[in-house]
Amino acid sequence: MSHSFTITELAREFDITPRAIRFYEDQGLLAPSRQGSAKSRVYSNRDRTRLKLTLRGKRLGLALSEVRELLDMYESPRDEAAQLTKFLEVMGHHRGLLERQREDIEAQLGELAAFETRVRKRLAERGRK
Repeated sequence: MSHSFTITELAREFDITPRAIRFYEDQGLLAPSRQGSAKSRVYSNRDRTRLKLTLRGKRLGLALSEVRELLDMYESPRDEAAQLTKFLEVMGHHRGLLERQREDIEAQLGELAAFETRVRKRLAERGRK
């Protein structure tokens, strides 16, 4: 049985703003129908699932273009092996980016620790004079 949702219901459920939902719609991630004389947005189960997966992709750090590509790929009648291979490719690329960021952060933390050690040593030397 198909259920429909208003923008307010989805915003409340996922703790995001209606503006964010409209932005995802503008990005081609959601495609609500329009109903009534006011042409209000009506979101389907499909839209709800796509929103849920979009937010999950964002938490993983994926770009919205990557999220859209993955969502569209899963909805197309293509070979599942090709879809899964593409998903692994996207995840591998993202993992590489995160690992490089971690290396950069660790290097910066090392530099900060070395600088703090030098400053503490100089302060200790001044205290002895």
